[in-house]
Amino acid sequence: MTERAETLRRAPLNRDRVLRAAVALADDAGIEALSMRKLAQELGVVPMALYKHVANKEELLDGMVDVIVGEIDPPIHGAEWKDAIRRRILSARQALLRHRWASHVIESRTQASPVVLDYMNSVIGMFLAGGFSADLTHHVMHALGSRMWGFTQEVFPTPPPPADPDAQAAMFRQLAARYPHIIEIATAGSHDEGSAVGRGCDDQFEFEFALDVLLDGFERLHRQGWHSTGSRNGTRTAG
Repeated sequence: MTERAETLRRAPLNRDRVLRAAVALADDAGIEALSMRKLAQELGVVPMALYKHVANKEELLDGMVDVIVGEIDPPIHGAEWKDAIRRRILSARQALLRHRWASHVIESRTQASPVVLDYMNSVIGMFLAGGFSADLTHHVMHALGSRMWGFTQEVFPTPPPPADPDAQAAMFRQLAARYPHIIEIATAGSHDEGSAVGRGCDDQFEFEFALDVLLDGFERLHRQGWHSTGSRNGTRTAG
């Protein structure tokens, strides 16, 4: 029995202990291995004991998201809005990197908990405190999307190439013949084996690059006094 497991078994059972044990189990064994029965075994209790603290597995997952969001650094008071928001979002990313399974759980949630709403409210407040209008901030939050939580939602992730160098070269030749532009940019990046944006990319660099492009764009629109009136009709409007 590990020291961590012994500590978990000795501590009084409460909701916080249940949630943190579930996060630790997902970190160790993967989110797919998480079940109420397995969690009860980890805690040294019968499964029914868990239901006094979480109604079902969906509530357990909601609570696990709350634990992860709780790891995000609080706002830096007195900092310029752009730097403060950048640091906060990069703190969210570090939390997600510590818990690789968390992005999939966040995406699967159908409603926001008070903890999640508090975080969203805080981020929105940072833009408003920076002088952004409610209108611009509304669109800013849509543009940030999942980056607010420290990850990027990718459509059609790139499958890993074959390990055999000859097979890999043959695959790239075939793809280059049909999709030359895709291959041209795919082979232009630096390497990061764990990248969410496909092999050949530095995932942290890509995340920060996109975040900085967005923040720079938000800053430009804010300075222009942008508002959505007229923009929805195909024109760009500045006050």
